[in-house]
Amino acid sequence: MQNKFRAISLSYKNAPVQIREVISLDEGSIHALLVKMKDFFSMTDVLILSTCNRTEVYYSHELDLSTEIIKLIGLEKGLTSVVDYIEYFEIFNQDIEAIQHLFRVSIGLEAQVVGDLQIANQVKRAYQASADLDLAGPFLHRLMHTIFYTNKRVVQETAFRDGAASVSYAAVELIEGITSNTYQPRVLLIGVGEIGEDVAKNMVHIPDAKVTITNRTFEKAKELADELGFEVIPFERCVEAMKDADVVVSSIMKSEPFITKELVKSWDIPSYKLFVDLSVPRSIETTIEEVPGVLLYNVDNIRSKATATLEKRLAAIPMVEKIIDESIQDFFNWKKEMMVSPTINKLKNALEQIRLEEMERFLKNADEQQVAMIDKITKSMMQKILKVPVVQLKAACQRDDADKMIDILSDLFDLEKDPVKKDA
Repeated sequence: MQNKFRAISLSYKNAPVQIREVISLDEGSIHALLVKMKDFFSMTDVLILSTCNRTEVYYSHELDLSTEIIKLIGLEKGLTSVVDYIEYFEIFNQDIEAIQHLFRVSIGLEAQVVGDLQIANQVKRAYQASADLDLAGPFLHRLMHTIFYTNKRVVQETAFRDGAASVSYAAVELIEGITSNTYQPRVLLIGVGEIGEDVAKNMVHIPDAKVTITNRTFEKAKELADELGFEVIPFERCVEAMKDADVVVSSIMKSEPFITKELVKSWDIPSYKLFVDLSVPRSIETTIEEVPGVLLYNVDNIRSKATATLEKRLAAIPMVEKIIDESIQDFFNWKKEMMVSPTINKLKNALEQIRLEEMERFLKNADEQQVAMIDKITKSMMQKILKVPVVQLKAACQRDDADKMIDILSDLFDLEKDPVKKDA
């Protein structure tokens, strides 16, 4: 039975965040799971991708091992009732389905924010983790490098990756632009709800920034700050921290403005202070812009920029899908040719063995010059004899008809026989 490339996927499309959090795998868990899959199932091509929006396992095997793999995930996560989560997984048991899905995920077509810039790096890290454990064979190596090349084409030939298409990323892009001439800009993030957490995670794109997080619930802010390597302060020190910050991002829920003009105008602002209000309803008074040195952007300003970018990305999807289809076709052409490679090698070896035996038989008394001449002639003859069956085999691959040709050549040249070992 031939190995098939398969996948299991749990994503935001079929599982709420409460389930995704339970199944999510950190680097240590991914490493342990890769080792188990290698040891238990003797796999050679495995890729595990786990982000905030998805946990997916890609693998090559002759059998559908989706249930066994989900049980291994449960074992790794300490879940006694992992079978309860099976309904949230989507199973891809055909080569073409699993490969198409991996392409779409890697390029960003399946991302919550279409064209997500982070997914390409996450996929590269997943591939590196597999390669480090020798769990990337010729098939996966070729597939991943085809995906990386496709990603380059998408960036170069379409508008699919242009600009920021999420409010949180657009906010970070704005901060990066305004603070570009500031050494280690001090950024204060107030509130770590869904959007505040996204902004915090996207701050990795401004590596020089000194980020401080605060939240009404200190434990939640500390957990996020520890994860990202940021500073955390109690909410009671929020106003004091705002005075020192170059950038203040507010995403707290409050019925009345939390940051007022009266508060801000009492501060000494030597150059500029950027306020980004991502709260709905707004948590910063619009009149603070009247204070010298203050810049204010609210969620509507940023969302309109993100929406315009998203529309461009959506318009580019047909072109992206065309590029993906071309790459998948090229990959499958390679995969088909790989199918006949063992037969071609066996045929070459069989003919070479005949050539060497006949050379040995008839050239016992020949001098060195005669041996060299006949060796050259017989090698040339062998190449010409091989040319036609090799071309026909490759053509049969493209017609999906290689099996018959392989059987015919195997019978004609007895390619399945065990090679006879000569005594030393």
